[in-house]
This record gives sequence, structure tokens and C-alpha cells, in this order.
Amino acid sequence: ELAMTELLLDPNIRLYVFIPIVLICLFVGLIRHYVTVLLHNDKKTEISQVSDTHMLRRARMLRENADIIPRDSFMMRRHYFNGSNGVLKAEKPSPAAANPMTDPSMMMDMMKGNLTNMIPMVVIGGWINWTFSGFVTTKVPFALTLRFKDMLQRGVELTTLDASWVSSASWYFINVFGLRSIYTLFLGEGNEADQSKMMQQMTAAPGNPPDMKRAFREEWEALEVRNHRWKLANITDNILYRSTNIDSTYQLTNKSM
Repeated sequence: ELAMTELLLDPNIRLYVFIPIVLICLFVGLIRHYVTVLLHNDKKTEISQVSDTHMLRRARMLRENADIIPRDSFMMRRHYFNGSNGVLKAEKPSPAAANPMTDPSMMMDMMKGNLTNMIPMVVIGGWINWTFSGFVTTKVPFALTLRFKDMLQRGVELTTLDASWVSSASWYFINVFGLRSIYTLFLGEGNEADQSKMMQQMTAAPGNPPDMKRAFREEWEALEVRNHRWKLANITDNILYRSTNIDSTYQLTNKSM
């Protein structure tokens, strides 16, 4: 078995390889964020979809908070939603599946995603691999098995090198997917510079519009079987009883003093 080689890195590697790769990844992420914001188009929302969403929210609030209103009020509201001509029994059209080949706006969004994510990552990654090829930049502060050599030492094919050392190419990919906290510090939550978030959005299937017909049916069933138990039925007696106990306790305390 070959002994692992112990290295002593030149301080110039930190100045001319390690830090520049971090700064390049940081500035590329910041530029990607602002370019994505400039190219972003707000999707138009149908008024009927907004109305259906608010109606479902009202029905859900009634179902969750039914016990704090009188029974007559609950039955009247439930009849408004679940009656023979109720809102939740209205016929809703089935949603059409999203097809990016027939939707120009979806095709444009996919092209913008490739322009701001895949192309810069491939170009910058190829340039860094060509410019800083063969450098060992840093070492992780814990021992690793040989299975990590292919992931952490791309471009450095040395069998005697310890698996804890990180090559320049691998250091670039670590920064691409590991600067999320720095982007959050500069740009706040929900920024467009996080490369892992962009990869998830690009690999995800095109989203279909919500199935309001199914949502209305499920909410109708849940509201139909909802039983009403008014929690405030004896609230006046309970408050008077507690206040009487508090007064009597206070009087007994004063007498004992």
C-alpha cells in the first residue's frame, strides 16, 4: 500500500488561486441575481383563479374556526358553501396540462434560465479548469476515505495524495453550490444567485395549474362532515365563576394578613 503524500502549499496559491476562485464565484452569483431580476416577467394571474383561491381559504377558515361562532351562524355559512347551489358545488373546468412546446412564454422562461445559469456555469467552470489546472488549493480539516478523491481532486490524478486535499476545479464547484449563506447576507432571502435553487427549478417538470375542481370537492367533503361544538356556550358563567373565586381568594388573603 502506498503512503499518502504530505504537502506544504506555497502561500502564493492562496493569493492567486484560492481567493480568486472564491471572488469569481461570488461576483458571478451577484451578477446572475441582478440579470435574473431584470429578465424576470411577472406572470399574469386570472381573476377567476384568485377568486377560487380566496373562496377555498374562506371555507377552510370556517372549518377550522367553526367552534367559536354560534351554531346558527355556522350552519348559515356552511349552507352558503355546501348548499344545493353552494359555492363549493359549482362546476369547475379541469386544468389543461402545461406544454412548453406550445407556450411561447414558457419557452422564453426556459431560455432565460439557460442563459443565466447553465451557460455561465459551463463557461466559467471551463475557464477556471483551464487557468488553474493542476493546483491543490486547500485541505479539509478531517480525514476522508479514498472514495472522495474523485469528487475533491478533479484534475489532480495522484494516487499517493491524501483524499483530504481539494483541487482547484473541485474548489470551484464547492463554491458554486456552497455560497448560499454569503448570498443571503448580501441579497437577503429568496435571492436568485443560489445555484442549487436554480438547478432544482430547471430540472423540475413544468408545473400544471392547480386543479380547482378537485380542491373544491375535497373542501366540500371536509366541511360537510364538520361537527359544530360551540366553545363559548357557557363563557359568561365561567368568567363570573372565576372572578368570584379570585375575589374570595383575595379577601381571604387580606384577612390572614
